Parts: sequence; C-alpha cells; structure tokens
Amino acid sequence: MKAAVDRLTQKDFESEQEVRWCPGCGDYAILRSVTRALADVGARPERTVFVSGIGCSSRFPYYVETYGFHTIHGRAPAIATGLKLAQPDLDVWVVTGDGDGLSIGGNHLLHALRRNVGLKILLFNNEVYGLTKGQYSPTSRLGTRTPSTPGGSFDAPVVPGLFALGAGARFIARGIDVDKTGLGRVLEAAHAFDGAAFVEIFQNCIVYNDEVFSSFTSKERAADTQLHVEHGKPLVFGEGGSKGLAFDSKTFSLKIVDARERANDVLVHDETNPTLAQLLLSMRTPEFPVALGVVYRNPADAFEKVFYAKHPTQMKRTAKVADALRQTSTWRVK
Repeated sequence: MKAAVDRLTQKDFESEQEVRWCPGCGDYAILRSVTRALADVGARPERTVFVSGIGCSSRFPYYVETYGFHTIHGRAPAIATGLKLAQPDLDVWVVTGDGDGLSIGGNHLLHALRRNVGLKILLFNNEVYGLTKGQYSPTSRLGTRTPSTPGGSFDAPVVPGLFALGAGARFIARGIDVDKTGLGRVLEAAHAFDGAAFVEIFQNCIVYNDEVFSSFTSKERAADTQLHVEHGKPLVFGEGGSKGLAFDSKTFSLKIVDARERANDVLVHDETNPTLAQLLLSMRTPEFPVALGVVYRNPADAFEKVFYAKHPTQMKRTAKVADALRQTSTWRVK
C-alpha cells in the first residue's frame, strides 16, 4: 500500500488479476469508471472494501486493488451491512446484478436501503442472467426470448429505481456503462453520500442481450432519449435543450413540451422530491427519455450512526474472537 501522503492514480486501484469478462462486455467500462472515480475522490485502498454476490458483475472485487469479499448469491448487502457496523469508517461498496440483487437478494437489498446503511450499491442491469447462460431475470422485458423463455417472458419486470424508492432509499441514481463522464459524476456523488447510495448502471451483455438499451444509449438517439438531470436545473433534453418535461395536472403525469415556447412550464429538477423521482424513474422510451444522473437524494442519518448513538460502548471492542470461541454453553432439553 502507498503512504497516505501519496496522490493515488487510477492505475493504483487496478489489481494484477487478469480481467475475464466476455470481449465487449460493458463491465470493462464500468470497472474503468470505478477505478477512476476512486482516484478522483481520494479513496484509500486500505480503507475501501468491495463486496459482491454471484454473477458476472460479482467478479469485481478481484479486479480492484482494495479489500474485497466475493460472497454468496444475493447476500452481499447483508455481509456488507455487518462489515459497515463492525468498521463504520470503511468505504464499503456492494457490486451486484439485476438477478443477484433483485431476485434471490431482493430481501437483503430492501433492508439495506430502508435502514440507510452507509453502503455504495452498484447494480449492473443487463436485463438477463449472463453468468448462467442467458435466462430471463427480474428486469427482463415482456416478450424477452431467452433459453428459459423461448416463447418470450410473460413476467412483469421490476424497475430497479422504483424498487429502491419504494424500499425507502434516500439516494437513487442512474448511469450508462460506456458514459464515462456521466457515470463518473454519479459514482462520485454516491461516494460522498452519507447513507445507502443506490446506483443502477445500464450494462450491455454482448452475448445474451446485446443492445437491449440501444434505444437510448446509441449516439444517434442520445439527444432525444437521454435526460441528464441536475438539481435546480430545468428538465430539458433534445438538440440544444429544445424539449422539456412539464406536469399534466389532468392526468397527474409528465408530458413533453416545446422548451423554447413554454419555458415557464418546464419542471425544475428537485432531487429531494420523491414524487418527482417516481415520475422520472417511471419514464420509458420511446415516448419519454430515460432519466440519468442523481434522480433522488434526500439525506438522513446513516444506520451505523444511529446504531452507535444508541450503543456507544460497542464502539470500543476489546473482546477477542478466540475467547468467544472457547466459551461453552450447556443446553438441557426436558
């Protein structure tokens, strides 16, 4: 490890392990954005931990030069919660996928969010199970054809951002795997947030669900299909900000207006407003653009701070694991 006075670079956070994802996988771009963000925010490898579950994304701890735990399917939020309580001064990141985090791990993710545990949760969403050969996942769209649904999926998909909002998350953001600028800003904001920061990353699976997000990620369509939100700024998109979002009081929903002719009707982003966040997270192409950036941020005391405020003596742990293991308990069953 480098001395604390040294200025670390992106390369300092890249491990010597061979990165093994499919050629062209979006995970490569995410890895670069994460290591770059760690350097930019001044993170320290010895104070940073990545915890993952099972899936392609969950190989992440091997590829980052920090501490890491490759845990079991869906349980990364639970293990990361224990780690954050044991060492609240650590930067703890959770790396999961739409299958790992929203299927078998949905319950653990829900409680980490509602408790506002100080974790930075990165959910790679490619709308498919990539590691186990392309089965449909909780986020797969209706009609998705996979080896497990050759006739097309008929399950109603989960919207990760809406799930997080319903679970009580206080930080919800979105980014695109190959958008190094936008994703970088989101990662830095997540790192700075004191509590559970939930980041959905649209990630392309080149083998089993290639270009599933191309309707809004392609450069040709980006201007009209991406809405980059920023607190206190008008919700505009299109060439030169020609289109804007307004509130339709008749249907209690959003509508698209000409931002130049009806500038006064265009909504201004308020990242503390959960109702606006719900509307933005519900938008779908091709009718609406996809909201990217920090959609919702409404700070409150992190779980670990509340815990130690009520249990101040537990901050000073003097007991030894060996002593606990040597203790015996006798149970008598009558």
